[in-house]
Amino acid sequence: MLKAVLVGCGGISGAWLKALQGMPEVMLVGLVDLYEEVARKRAAEFNLVDAIISNDLPAVLKQTEPDVVFDCTVPEAHLPVTLTALQHGCHVLGEKPLADSMENARRMIAAADEAGKILAVVQNRRYDPRIRRLRHLIESGALGRLTTLNVDFYIGAHFGGFRDRMEHVLLLDMAIHTFDQARFISGEDPVAVYCKEWNPPGSWYDHAASAVAVFQMTNDLVYTYRGSWCAEGLNTTWEGDWRVIGEKGSATWDGADGFRAEVVGKAGGFRSEMEALEMPPFDAGDKVGGHAGVIREFLRCVQTGEAPETAAADNIKSLAMVFSAIESARLGREVEIKV
Repeated sequence: MLKAVLVGCGGISGAWLKALQGMPEVMLVGLVDLYEEVARKRAAEFNLVDAIISNDLPAVLKQTEPDVVFDCTVPEAHLPVTLTALQHGCHVLGEKPLADSMENARRMIAAADEAGKILAVVQNRRYDPRIRRLRHLIESGALGRLTTLNVDFYIGAHFGGFRDRMEHVLLLDMAIHTFDQARFISGEDPVAVYCKEWNPPGSWYDHAASAVAVFQMTNDLVYTYRGSWCAEGLNTTWEGDWRVIGEKGSATWDGADGFRAEVVGKAGGFRSEMEALEMPPFDAGDKVGGHAGVIREFLRCVQTGEAPETAAADNIKSLAMVFSAIESARLGREVEIKV
């Protein structure tokens, strides 16, 4: 059995703790938060009667000697929490985004390499059986080589609180999911980006809550992102509304259970004759379950020494898409994406 300490007992920690209830291979030995009463409330909610409660992470790590640390803190705390955990010999799985800057992300990855420990990120949307099904279609070659990938993300999200005051709220707080999905769906990595960011009239956010970005990806793929967090009406799913275009056909996915695909049946006329393509079934195995799927794979990799799919050394490419899009919007021109 692996021992674990969870750091940051705010709202998102509930998703982690709920998932961990079904994993007998791990035992939570400590809950850490800046405010001990918050950690105590979580411990009571999930009946963690034996877990140590504290606001002192180094002390808890020294006392409990855990194998892993689950980092549910805000992005600004990911660097110090990760470095502290690694210094105490722990593997680390953290919430998205990996870090609050590319520099800090690189420092975290270097520290994990030096310590010989796993550092990974919860990119939970990869662990949805429907996105796995779409990727399976693409990998089958039925659509041919991909040329274009488009996504719309429109949610009228009235959060209240810190997000209403946050700069780059859509790109920083949400787009990491959609950008990582694009990498996963296409199998390609980012090369360059041009982004326009703005705050529409009527927005309840203080800063830019809408953005359009055009990414040049490897293998000559163009990926376009259109999104807003202050779009009232006809909202997309949280997973986005996708269109995949290949040399032999196209597919759409509404982020839920809606799939459509067509391939060329007969070419040669002004418009090719198309044939409906049934989405092939696909068994995603244990790579399902959102947070639970990511955590389960991470724990298995800790036990086996394998690298998880969401390892930080790979996920930094998705993070680079976020910060490069912000830089492009600031400069008003295309920027190269550097990892």
